[in-house]
Amino acid sequence: MNFIIPPIRRRSFLRQAALAAALAPQAFLLRQARAQSGAADEDKKIEAALPARAPAAPKRSRRLLIFTLNVNYGGHPSILTANRAFTLMGKKTGAFETVVSRDPAVFERSSLAGFDAVFFNNTVGNCFEDALLRENLAEFVHAGGGLLGVHGTSVAFTRWPGAVEDWPEFGLMLGARGANHRDSREQVVLKAEDPDHPLLRAFGGKDFDYRDEFFRFGDPYSRRRVRVLLSIDNAKTDATQGGAARGAVFRKDNDYALAWVRQYGRGRVFYSTIAHNPDVFWDPRMLEFYLAAVQFALGDLAAPTLPSAFLTPAARAQERLGWRLALDPAPLAAPTLFEAIDQASREGVRHLCASSRQPLGPTLPQRFEPGLSAEDRRQVRLKLEGAALRLAVWQIETPPSDEAGWQSQFEFARRMGVETILARPPRAALGMLDELCQRHEVNLALGGAEGAGAASSLEETLASLQGRSPRIVACLDLGALSAAGVKPAQALARLRDRALLLRLAGDDSTCKEALSEAHRIGIKPLTFILPQPAGAADSSAQTTRRIQHFDQTTLALAAL
Repeated sequence: MNFIIPPIRRRSFLRQAALAAALAPQAFLLRQARAQSGAADEDKKIEAALPARAPAAPKRSRRLLIFTLNVNYGGHPSILTANRAFTLMGKKTGAFETVVSRDPAVFERSSLAGFDAVFFNNTVGNCFEDALLRENLAEFVHAGGGLLGVHGTSVAFTRWPGAVEDWPEFGLMLGARGANHRDSREQVVLKAEDPDHPLLRAFGGKDFDYRDEFFRFGDPYSRRRVRVLLSIDNAKTDATQGGAARGAVFRKDNDYALAWVRQYGRGRVFYSTIAHNPDVFWDPRMLEFYLAAVQFALGDLAAPTLPSAFLTPAARAQERLGWRLALDPAPLAAPTLFEAIDQASREGVRHLCASSRQPLGPTLPQRFEPGLSAEDRRQVRLKLEGAALRLAVWQIETPPSDEAGWQSQFEFARRMGVETILARPPRAALGMLDELCQRHEVNLALGGAEGAGAASSLEETLASLQGRSPRIVACLDLGALSAAGVKPAQALARLRDRALLLRLAGDDSTCKEALSEAHRIGIKPLTFILPQPAGAADSSAQTTRRIQHFDQTTLALAAL
């Protein structure tokens, strides 16, 4: 376990130490000193309960930042136990290494760049108020970093006592606010809401009894935001037991989620309230659960995150296939980005294809491209979050002419949570662009709306992909293929797993043929871009019908 105090802007090491001491409640420091004497015994219990191996092989060396600062609160006794448990799990399995800190300076942008995920370990109170450090954390997560929280993290960045909200975006990222509970050993039946979810393998997909201090949450908690993993089984739990209530422990909807996953932009977020008591962290099942959670947040364990409210049979079928649908606004109507987000939300589509030509909003003329202010970027994050939407694709209308320009585009794309850039760069630039793809972990799809995937363009794309990494992929346009007399099955068979984007611009039979061939070959992940008809009086009705056709086709294919 590494403890660090990195440099703060214009602060000496001694001033950092003084700041950390000032922020540390004396009660916590005394408890920490006493706890050290019992650490050896706890370590034995933890070591006996550690999982033998990680559920996923790390894609590269991983680093987890564990942040433990409490402000105006003595700190949960389980903090030190969790620190050791996570550190020992990482060492034993080789899945990650940990760095533990209580210094807000670790949220300097250059410091955060050295980590794959941040674990706020039972952090009660206003951890730091520096607006720049907060923006660094939000952009770190939105750009693809991991965020984990347990128990008291649900009141991090609030003014304590009283849990007075001080940074609403942190609550949005985490998925909930509040710390209402009964006693610290309340017994409930935990319901495995998503039995086949990779993070629930520790429990065999079954419900189970457990004792801990279970928080009941308020806004912004919603099943439209989070994928619930564990909840209180109301039918099997006595809602009146567990001692006197601390705060409002009853919700009108009787929805008591206890653990979940979600995405914030490209960021992978996990939260669980089960972490009040130290013995949680020498329970073999809970350690296996938390190890899977860490690997999910680090980016090594793939797991679905579509919010529970949107889990229709068609959505589950698309998860099994590894496919998703992204709405591309009508090009002639040229809606703003915020209008496009609203369109996608109305249509029930959870992914969007945005463009560099789009102004942000009717009263925000600045285009969705590099150069946006921090406040503009924050407004985009919050707009996407409010619609439960993700940016799957960002199309660059006018490619940059030099490396510096491309670097700016990739930095912007990652910062905004974009997964794939769609552009038509010159072939001579592909070597440089491949390096940018690796550095920023953003895909580059070759093609565009105009003529993408036509016979000559297909041959050019195939030649361009030769010798390139898997992050350089192709975008096929079914309408252009049909116009050129090229069957979708033929194009997909040649591209195979290098076809990451497929524009559904043809008729229903052409689209069905393409989906069937993609399923036969086993192409995934695969994003289908659905262009919204431009200028048609019934464009919304046409879009709705095509979404229904996509859902029906994927349901049938997933059942094969």
